[in-house]
Amino acid sequence: MKSTFTTLLLLCCGVSFAQITKVDSTRKLKDVVIQGYYNTQPLLRSVSAVTLLDSNQLKNQQNSSLVSSFNTITGVRMEERSPGSYRLSLRGSLLRSPFGIRNIKIYIDELPLTDAGGNTYLNALDPTAIQSAEVYKGPEANIFGANTGGAVLIRSAGLDQNKIEASLTAGSYGLFHQTANIERSIRNYSFSIVEGYQRSDGYRQNSGMERKYLQTSHRWDYNNKGSLKLFAFYSDLSYKTPGGLTLTQMQQDPKAARPATPTLPGAVTQQAGIYNQTTFAGITNTYQLSENFKHVVSIFTTYTDFKNPFITNYEKRYESTLGLRTFLEYIHSKENLKVNAQLGIESAGTKTLVRNFNNNAGEATAVQASDWLKANQDFAFLRLNFDIGQKLLIELASSINFFNYKYESIFPIPVAKQKRTFSEQWMPKLAASYLLNTSLSLRASISKGYSPPTIAEVRSSDNNINNNLQAELGWNYEAGLRFNSRNNRFYANANVFHFELRDAIVRRLNANDTEFFINAGGTRQKGIELETSFWIIKNEESFLTGIQLRSSYSYSHFRFSDFQNGNTHFTGNKLTGVPANVIVSNLLFESKIGVYLFAQHNYTSMIPLNDANTAFADKYHLIELKAGIRDLKMSKTKIELFAGINNLLNEKYSLGNDLNAVGNRYYNPAAGLNFYSGLAVKL
Repeated sequence: MKSTFTTLLLLCCGVSFAQITKVDSTRKLKDVVIQGYYNTQPLLRSVSAVTLLDSNQLKNQQNSSLVSSFNTITGVRMEERSPGSYRLSLRGSLLRSPFGIRNIKIYIDELPLTDAGGNTYLNALDPTAIQSAEVYKGPEANIFGANTGGAVLIRSAGLDQNKIEASLTAGSYGLFHQTANIERSIRNYSFSIVEGYQRSDGYRQNSGMERKYLQTSHRWDYNNKGSLKLFAFYSDLSYKTPGGLTLTQMQQDPKAARPATPTLPGAVTQQAGIYNQTTFAGITNTYQLSENFKHVVSIFTTYTDFKNPFITNYEKRYESTLGLRTFLEYIHSKENLKVNAQLGIESAGTKTLVRNFNNNAGEATAVQASDWLKANQDFAFLRLNFDIGQKLLIELASSINFFNYKYESIFPIPVAKQKRTFSEQWMPKLAASYLLNTSLSLRASISKGYSPPTIAEVRSSDNNINNNLQAELGWNYEAGLRFNSRNNRFYANANVFHFELRDAIVRRLNANDTEFFINAGGTRQKGIELETSFWIIKNEESFLTGIQLRSSYSYSHFRFSDFQNGNTHFTGNKLTGVPANVIVSNLLFESKIGVYLFAQHNYTSMIPLNDANTAFADKYHLIELKAGIRDLKMSKTKIELFAGINNLLNEKYSLGNDLNAVGNRYYNPAAGLNFYSGLAVKL
């Protein structure tokens, strides 16, 4: 609590300082806006707990991973247990995600990247293919479908410039990352092509990765009312998984992979890893029917060939998704009232054929089990937005959600095709924001979240189909303040929330490390989120053209409520995997000649590693530095040279813990002090 109050005091002082300091106003900065799925609006007036991660913030971070960028956002925790192995949590949703991303809805260019089975392969994307991301925290099931964690809206490479770019990055532990991007606009047609290749040996044994990536976007404005857009990518990702270590093993040799036990072989022997080949494509047609009505329809599909040699088995999954999202938008404006409404549906089905084999040193041998499943997720939504006098913004939204899955067991015991249908769920949201003056807004919201079990939870690595899992449900109550100075030099945002979740889905492990999932009770999640951004100097006429300070603070008082495992009760314990305090601050210096320096500090407090709260990961401090020079000109070519340092303090920590691990193998040690450098060219 001492660090909590200290941080609150510092941030409050920062607000006061920004208000009394006379700052240069020779150049007015652009208003920060969010695009959402529908209409562009100033961030200051948003009714949601949303944070924008824009291209300027992304370019200051290392371009071979999204972890540091996403972790600057309050309430967000992104982990990478080995290169390429992402986990993403919005306000504590890691509890049911041993790997990958669940309970969060992610879109890319208006197309759902999350499949109907509830899984998202965010790590399939090359980080440089992301131009910006809007992160909506708290239940957003009212317009984005089933989730209790929130939603992430990703914008890919733009289509509004004529440019050619390429970059090369090399660093410690065999890091090599190469990218290329071309954008062209020819009359009413625009396209972009993004290519990326990345590899790394990894810090630990059995932690190497490789990704080949190709993405393309095309937009055709076929008349003055309509446009057609195609987005597609292919990703071939592979990475090794070293496995968790006990505290003693980590202290003795943090680079080691999980060793063998008297009953099970180790990660190196079994060549444990992930092999993911994913193809994704979608077409969106937008047509302005009249002055007041617009229609948008998207069709999307994806196919994934997924292989996972593990300690106890070798899993192969073949997944295919087909879906549609469409809505009709109505806009009507009067002098003191603007009405914006959307009525639409989203429907998707994902077929999964999953087969498990014995794993003989990385080779699939005898079949253990084979099952076929299909998840169907459909919802209809209505969103009404009333802007009264350009001061009061009221949003009423709701969706009705339908979810079912079919399954058929093929081996070892054939079971004829069966179907399980969940009851339909209404997901309402009531939210409002009010401009107290031109710089300060107040907002509040009430929303309901809903998240049925994913296919990976229904049919987990214990090779059983679990028909006992119920959907998670919860209500979120939230209030916030946003401040944006008139010259846009200082921005501050504060959120307080209270989220009550029931029928929480949690992971459990058998003695042989195979997993299964149960509904273990509920959680009570209270939190405070604070963020500030301050341009101390922003003047293009001086040598030092810019100094910007950003800071974010998350306080998470997350506790189990009516929560138990067998006869053991955990009610009142801290939520597993969630640190109570996280502070991330960064400082940017920019100069007239293009030289820049970026420094970032991340403080993360102790993390409970099991539901009983008998084991904790130590707190840690991470410092990252990046320096370079932009816009070096050689004829018509612009060149950027850069170099960076990660974990400057050589901190010993685990970036991605195995929660409730058997044998206390909680820890996945992260790299110590490491370096990278590179160059980028732009035509």
